[in-house]
Amino acid sequence: MGDARPTGKLVSQLVCSALQGMGIDVVDLGLTTTPTVELAVPDENAAGGIIITASHNPVEWNALKLLNHQGEFLSQEDGEKILDFAERAEFEFASLKNLGSYDEDQSYLLKHIQKIVDLPLVDIELIKERNFRIAVDAVNSSGGIALPLLLQTLGVTQIEQYHCEPNGKFSRNPEPIPENLREFSSEVEKGHFDLGIVVDPDVDRLAFIQENGEPFGEEYTLVAVADYILENHPGGTTVSNLSSTRALKDITEKHGGSYHASAVGEVHVVKQMKKHQAVIGGEGNGGIIYPELHFGRDALVGIALFLTKLAKFGKPVSRLRASYPNYYISKQKIELTEDIDVDQLLEKIQEKYKRQPVNDVDGLKIEFDKEWVHLRKSNTEPIIRIYTESDTLATAEYLGSKIISDMKEIITNNH
Repeated sequence: MGDARPTGKLVSQLVCSALQGMGIDVVDLGLTTTPTVELAVPDENAAGGIIITASHNPVEWNALKLLNHQGEFLSQEDGEKILDFAERAEFEFASLKNLGSYDEDQSYLLKHIQKIVDLPLVDIELIKERNFRIAVDAVNSSGGIALPLLLQTLGVTQIEQYHCEPNGKFSRNPEPIPENLREFSSEVEKGHFDLGIVVDPDVDRLAFIQENGEPFGEEYTLVAVADYILENHPGGTTVSNLSSTRALKDITEKHGGSYHASAVGEVHVVKQMKKHQAVIGGEGNGGIIYPELHFGRDALVGIALFLTKLAKFGKPVSRLRASYPNYYISKQKIELTEDIDVDQLLEKIQEKYKRQPVNDVDGLKIEFDKEWVHLRKSNTEPIIRIYTESDTLATAEYLGSKIISDMKEIITNNH
């Protein structure tokens, strides 16, 4: 199954029935996390996996996340084959005697946690010794089961649970970004916790709140975990997507390693990680991909590695955050009319900034020393999304406004 949304059971019954009707045997893992299913697929020698979740989207949404036989998200090519297969509707249901079987196995979350604590870079004794006091917000989904269980296994005894009853009645917008976490951040500060931990409904995105109630920054979840991995693998390679903070590149190069950027999307990050044999990778939305465990975003392994790093650091989490380069990301957009050729507009921007380092693997990314701008067109509407980063938010916003001004000038001159 997947996360705790009220529609989850209904969708699960439909999916399982359809699979059995096609003669496919089904193992239902019940209420669980996306990374747990990703690990279970190869362990079960399964042909694939389906997670019923709409990830960080609001409660009225639901969806299917599809995995291949390796427990990894389908490539674009595989996705197109499935859509084509569905469009042609040439499939036949199985005969009565060849219907697929149905079994339940809710043991995989424990197996997942055991795999995490067995990792060489997870130090349970050190975490236990630090006696952390931790607050957890699991937005009333499967993290409400997974996080307390993981923390207890790691030797954390002081755990305060917020919104951990997995009833699917999301207590707030489920995307774990600062504007949705103000109430929880206040609780962390008032409760004198060492750390606040937040996940999204299917537990593949991870955010931290510092002891002072300030967000650690979802962009910096990956930076901190990568810092710890690179301390143990100096010279290692890292990967994140084009819209993620350049702090990961700075940390990687500090440890003598090389950084590579991918197109936006987990499947693209994984492809680049495999190509460059990365020791750690992920996305700036709080997604940690640790290939020693599996090639999927996994908040649970991120928590274990982060707590080990924090325990070794021996100072408050705010001091750890202060040790990293400080960057700010601004997100803006320009809405266009239907008659504007978006691709041509991006080409003209690329021509205007041709003397700067440019990456066009996913939209257009232009680098300016310690700053960058990433332009991505929408696939569904005439919009260009503009992501910028600088060492102050004001500068990042100014850079975005400057690019918008450039685009408006180009549009005016072409009409």
